[in-house]
Amino acid sequence: MNDTDIIVIGAGVAGLSAALAVAGEDHDVTLVTKTELVESNTYHAQGGIAAAIFADDDPELHAADTIAAGHGLCDPKAVDILTREGADRVREFAAAGVRFDRDADGRMLRGLEAAHSRARVIHAGGDATGRILELDVSAMVRANPHIRIVEHAFLKDLLVRDGRIAGVALLEDGHDVTLHADRVILATGGAGRMYPYTTNPIVATADGLAAAWRAGAQVADLEFTQFHPTAMAVGEHFLVSEAVRGEGAILLDEHGRRYMKDVDPRAELAPRDVVARENFRVMQRQDGRPVMLDVSPMRGEHPDLAAFLAKRFPTIDAYTRSLGYDWSREPIPVAPAAHYFMGGIRTDLDGRASIPGLYAAGECARTGVMGSNRLASNSLLEGLVYGRRAGLAAVHDTDDTTWTPQPLLNSATGGVYDKPPVALATPPVAGAGGHGDDATTDDVWDRTRIQNTMWRDVGVLRDADGLARAIAALGDGLAVADAHAAHAATPAESADVTTLENRNMLTVGYVAATAALARTESRGAHARTDFPEPRDEWAHSVAYVKR
Repeated sequence: MNDTDIIVIGAGVAGLSAALAVAGEDHDVTLVTKTELVESNTYHAQGGIAAAIFADDDPELHAADTIAAGHGLCDPKAVDILTREGADRVREFAAAGVRFDRDADGRMLRGLEAAHSRARVIHAGGDATGRILELDVSAMVRANPHIRIVEHAFLKDLLVRDGRIAGVALLEDGHDVTLHADRVILATGGAGRMYPYTTNPIVATADGLAAAWRAGAQVADLEFTQFHPTAMAVGEHFLVSEAVRGEGAILLDEHGRRYMKDVDPRAELAPRDVVARENFRVMQRQDGRPVMLDVSPMRGEHPDLAAFLAKRFPTIDAYTRSLGYDWSREPIPVAPAAHYFMGGIRTDLDGRASIPGLYAAGECARTGVMGSNRLASNSLLEGLVYGRRAGLAAVHDTDDTTWTPQPLLNSATGGVYDKPPVALATPPVAGAGGHGDDATTDDVWDRTRIQNTMWRDVGVLRDADGLARAIAALGDGLAVADAHAAHAATPAESADVTTLENRNMLTVGYVAATAALARTESRGAHARTDFPEPRDEWAHSVAYVKR
């Protein structure tokens, strides 16, 4: 494999946008992806892309909605960039041929989703926006001669020399490969597979985020995991898009009572964190049985409801019917599931991380856009905008370009806080906490143990006892995983991707639990039963490690 000077890791919308931005400057770039080019969180995204491109809307309204949903922790400058440039990026991709849904006159169709003040969510293929976007944009990438694509290559670690990025260590076809580069853009997606109930595909195992943390990059907001309120409670926890509630669906308990109107005046269209928590509480009262999503209120506007659902939500319609449900005639069982990671590698407005030469975009990055709760359908938009910005910065930055993170701004109060970051102790060393230096493979955590620990103690509702328990357990598991990786005698012993993924999820789970214990308040997607109210004096928690 030839070396290069710019590498993009990840092939969702953020990685594709970054690669196209680099190539657009007549610069060569290598795009590395863990599996096939099109397999990513983007490919599985349903709802759409929020963009202020219609006559009754503007980016300032979109920004206000984003900041409100973020519960005070959004960076207003980052949000302004998202909504202004996002509208431009959507127009560009529409003009380039991305197959957004249109009416008979060629106008783009749009929908309303929770916490948006305007109907601004455009979609493609009904409820297959991510798939269409991924296929159409990846075709542009394949056709670009400046972009070299490397598939089935797993990111093991970042290489750092003299305090700056020097390349990546990959696992390709079972072999260790070193690829040297001056610039690395991480676009590796989220961490949803840390949980047993998730809408995320199997590739979402926190690989880039964990590698950045091990390299010493600063990360932030890892306590904020968004749980989508409505995933199918049977089968593969398939996402039932926010757009379904936007079209009029309601939530019912097992007795057929609609409960969201008693919780929030926006009812089912309240922000996701509000709906997810209430669904979880109702399920607790029902001894864990799921809540029900009822689409029958749509029948007034769509008398042939079955035909409407099949056209507007073809993917969801096919999946629910494959499970034996006719959702045009009966409610379907849903439950919260891990959906989106608001935190990530801390970056500036051009995607620069705290290590010179490292950039991040998309779900693995913390740009300041999402705050403590992502506004529906902003994720694909963030990938489009900040993937491009990271790509341009990687091309135009000099070796002397650095970013020194300043104290984070809490946009709820406008105050700047100089609290020290959450100082994470290095996880216990194998041998110090019940494990000897000769730890066996029996000591290595499997995926189920990681997921059950995260769901029980770092899930929808949290408290100090559970978080402390998780930190101790995950720290112990991480120490053993690190020791196992360090003591691998041959490349073959370290070539098990599942084991490497589990180590990454133990890493990020440990950091997330530590940050969640430190944040002694409830805000957005972070809900503490022992600290149920928000505290405006709280700044972002920043966790980082130097090794």
